[in-house]
Amino acid sequence: MFTVKQLSSLAGVTPRTLRHYDQIGLLKPSRIGENGYRYYGEQATLRLQQILFYRELGLPLDDIKKIMGRRDFDVLAALESHKIEIARRITRLEQLVQTVDDTILHLKGQKEMNNKEIFSGFTPEEEEKYALEAEQTYDPETVRESNRRWKAYGRDRQQAILAEGKQIYVEMIAAMPRGADSAEAQALVERWRAHMDYFWTPSPEQLLGIADGYVEDPRFKKNFDAMHPQLAAFMREAVRVYVEGKK
Repeated sequence: MFTVKQLSSLAGVTPRTLRHYDQIGLLKPSRIGENGYRYYGEQATLRLQQILFYRELGLPLDDIKKIMGRRDFDVLAALESHKIEIARRITRLEQLVQTVDDTILHLKGQKEMNNKEIFSGFTPEEEEKYALEAEQTYDPETVRESNRRWKAYGRDRQQAILAEGKQIYVEMIAAMPRGADSAEAQALVERWRAHMDYFWTPSPEQLLGIADGYVEDPRFKKNFDAMHPQLAAFMREAVRVYVEGKK
């Protein structure tokens, strides 16, 4: 049996997280002692593992609760599914890491890259998913309208839009040594903001929320880290300067 403190340390989560999972009925302790302490046995620890797998794959807690609450929920089948999805992500991230390495050499003048190579590892599906995901915090109708707008562009224009977005990040990496408040970085933030119009038009507060997500959401941060380990934090700071300058 593990206490809250022991299990949180073992699993790499906070005690507050375990208490929250208990409160929402997602992860109940195996028993509660006379002293009021929560204790977790093997079944509870395996359930926590499942929860963390689903969180790693980006599912909200409400969805995880629904999935794991089904009578036909099969732990072994779920693990097999996790394995397939994680392997797919590893393959994609490895490709992105290679793209980053090649881009670094390209910027140093040690390697030539064509446009297709610059955007190797990125897919329209991934770009659409992340662009729309930020909107879901706000208004469902905005999401529906953005989906309609995106699908109306057609394949060729979608590819061009995605290439434009990725180029902004490539140039932002090159501008990092000059600082987030530099003219170069701020011009790129303006291009980034204008690029959002292909999907939706966020308010200044929403721009800050998106930039915060680049740092705080593990799914976003992994992709930014694959491009440059400081890019997410640099983007957030550059967006903060941009928004402050618009007040």
